[in-house]
Amino acid sequence: MLLAVVCLLAGSCAMATTRVVYPLTTLEEVDSRYDYDWAVLRVALQKTEPRYGPFELHQSTHPMSSQRVAQELLMPGGRINVFARATSPELERLYLPVRLPIDRGLLGYRMFLIRDTDLPRFAAVRTLNDLRKLSVGQGKDWIDVPILRKAGFKVVEGTSYPGLFAMLTAGRFDFFSRGIDEAQREFKERAAAFPHMVVEPTLLLQYPLPLYFFTRRDDEGKLLARRIADGMEMMIKDGSLNALFQQYKGESIKTGGLAHRRVLQLPNPHLTPETPLSRGDLWFNPLTGK
Repeated sequence: MLLAVVCLLAGSCAMATTRVVYPLTTLEEVDSRYDYDWAVLRVALQKTEPRYGPFELHQSTHPMSSQRVAQELLMPGGRINVFARATSPELERLYLPVRLPIDRGLLGYRMFLIRDTDLPRFAAVRTLNDLRKLSVGQGKDWIDVPILRKAGFKVVEGTSYPGLFAMLTAGRFDFFSRGIDEAQREFKERAAAFPHMVVEPTLLLQYPLPLYFFTRRDDEGKLLARRIADGMEMMIKDGSLNALFQQYKGESIKTGGLAHRRVLQLPNPHLTPETPLSRGDLWFNPLTGK
């Protein structure tokens, strides 16, 4: 109320600048995993400037593991105040989720990075039981790990994202399960370093895997979550989220050869009841293009 009176007397009132800091996840020169997510975040903040005021968007200067990212967001005054991650009940309990899938659900459509010598083994896979005979690599504590283990897969966890590519080529596991665009970008980015790594061309594993923004469960975090949600809803309505999605993901979807792949589907038993699966405008099916 006092602020409103001061604003009326002055004839105007400048809104405070919202400072948003997202994590730096590795010092590796090549890491484009989150480029699209931060582009969505920036546009959502831009679209809400008339209502919420100006903002500053920065990346943390301190590289963090996924575990450290989670710890920083739990700490009052931590180095970051937002991250993007595939959701789980535990994440939604600890942090405040913005329940609008950043990538329209694309992360749940999985291609495999494999060794070129294993191409015949994967070409022979017809069922989930066939695929279960092969070991899958994932990062330590990634959300996919309990989904895959619940479905009967042998999962080998790596402690660092860059190290997973070396583990694959060294035969520590048989395939590295990645999102459609992740697999193709990572193959291109690392072809010189790992010349025997290829994108498996015949299979597509699918399970629901929403990717959300998360903030702290304090007053500042609640305001930031509201602002991001409002901005993303505006993007959904005016088509700018889909435009950004096509800009970053469209080429990978087109070149993925999805129509020629055998689709193997898994449930995700870890989705919360609040997951907005009934909102058709939030989700994209790369198999149909809609």
